[in-house]
Amino acid sequence: MADNEGNDTTTAESPSVGEVLKKKRGPVLGAIFLMATSAIGPGFITQTATFTSQLGAAFAFAILISIIVDIAVQLNVWRMITSSGKRAGELANSAIPYSGHVIAVLIVIGGLAFNIGNIAGGGLGMNALLGLDPKIGGLVTGLLAIAIFLVKRAGRVVDVVVMLLGVGMIVMTVVVAFITQPPVGDAFRQTVWPDTINFATITTIVGGTVGGYITYSGAHRYLDAGKTRPEDVGGVMRAATSGILVTGVMRYVLFLAILGVVASGVTIDLTSQAANPAAQAFGYALGDAGMRIFGAIFWAAAISSVIGAAYTSATFLSTFNSMFLKGWPLQIATVAFIVVSLIIYLILTTPPAAILVFVGGFNGLILPIGLTVFMYIGWFRRKLLGDAPYPIWLLVAGSLVTLLTWYMGVVSVGPIFAFIGIGG
Repeated sequence: MADNEGNDTTTAESPSVGEVLKKKRGPVLGAIFLMATSAIGPGFITQTATFTSQLGAAFAFAILISIIVDIAVQLNVWRMITSSGKRAGELANSAIPYSGHVIAVLIVIGGLAFNIGNIAGGGLGMNALLGLDPKIGGLVTGLLAIAIFLVKRAGRVVDVVVMLLGVGMIVMTVVVAFITQPPVGDAFRQTVWPDTINFATITTIVGGTVGGYITYSGAHRYLDAGKTRPEDVGGVMRAATSGILVTGVMRYVLFLAILGVVASGVTIDLTSQAANPAAQAFGYALGDAGMRIFGAIFWAAAISSVIGAAYTSATFLSTFNSMFLKGWPLQIATVAFIVVSLIIYLILTTPPAAILVFVGGFNGLILPIGLTVFMYIGWFRRKLLGDAPYPIWLLVAGSLVTLLTWYMGVVSVGPIFAFIGIGG
């Protein structure tokens, strides 16, 4: 099960929810349905609620730019990986020696950051559901995630449950959007003509959508499925585009729901230890019962993301040693990822909501490093990508976006680190 941070709880030994849906609903409907439910993750929800509270309708512009950036990134990276038949680290090393190792280190660090945020999300979910202290909730989430990961059948059940709860979140979000009656006209205007532009917010939501290992993990799944033939390129490109567009639509719907609450004059807490911006908004619209249902859904998405982020990040260790692709080394690395993430979360004094925002921003900051290597491959080492011609327009779009992410990263470092109390 993947959330907007790209986390994947499906292992090689277990059938994915997507495979089940394909058999029953058809490949296209199944893929779209899975992407829609996957878009509802703890980072996605908290980032959108936080930035909508801060920027109001102007956040709509950030959503639009993030979708454009996401599409350019995914189309290039997915096409290059599947065309070459090589994983990201291997392909990068083929072009520039040891560059794949650098990317792998950044991905593992970014994945660790993601997982700290996911555990923080679990703590917030239990706080909204049961009133538990977020630290205790995070501890319970981390320990349960390890237990679920080690029991294969439990992981399959969690995948299905989280998918169903994701549908519930979509329904709740639409209901809240209708109840709060957001200023839709102003939101549409500011989608293309904003009153203010905040690059830190764009960097953060781009990082949360295609930052870190997320940039490469989807393409790696195609490699594992043997989708490396020239005739597979079209399907890969459609899948990448559909995933980003569905995620963007879900972010916009949640944005409208939160905007309606903010526009009504409600002040949302963004700084306290127990601050949970989205839970407050849902509680305002749906009452105490609605907030507790939200907490249950939020927690389920978080624990699924904890397992998926750890597992997927651990597979990138295969750049250094292929033993991390399967078996007990991969299991040990995954559990170690969760344990380290949990310990760091328990030590941190930063509010959980701020952590969830920061991890997206951090992965957005390291995104342009990997993109630069891949754009170099596209322009100067195209023979590594097979015999099929590579669209020049796609390389131009990817290069422009790479320059944009470098610029946004430079101007966003201070504001992003300020989320966790470093800099300003």
